[in-house]
Amino acid sequence: MKIYLIGSLRNPRVPFIGSELRQAGFDVFDDWFAAGPQADDCLWAYEQGRSHSCAEALTGYAAQHIFAFDKWHLERADVAVLIMPAGKSAFLELGIAVGQGKWGYILLDKEPERIDIMFQFAHGVTLDMAELLQWLGGVNGR
Repeated sequence: MKIYLIGSLRNPRVPFIGSELRQAGFDVFDDWFAAGPQADDCLWAYEQGRSHSCAEALTGYAAQHIFAFDKWHLERADVAVLIMPAGKSAFLELGIAVGQGKWGYILLDKEPERIDIMFQFAHGVTLDMAELLQWLGGVNGR
């Protein structure tokens, strides 16, 4: 089973959770994290330096390449796990995965200040890594 980890480039938990899932025997994609915490900011500063709007920047080679890379790996995955905290794009990715019929989970970093009713689109929401591993094992038929 292939797992696509969704999260923020600024979330230091991503590689640790990826490692824990790999140790549990899962095929995990989290290579997007290697770009570093400032990758999006650097790309945006570069595009602004070229006097490009957000819409123009999204049509550039760099943005298109990064998007295609992430999209390809998301589409080949069987399961998506969103690691909180994360931004808007993370929720788009989870929504795409669940909309494609994939299993999707949210791993919280803390109890949220406000409830988000739309979390119910995910197949599970938890603070507990052990519970997530149990769910993933069930999806995998373990």
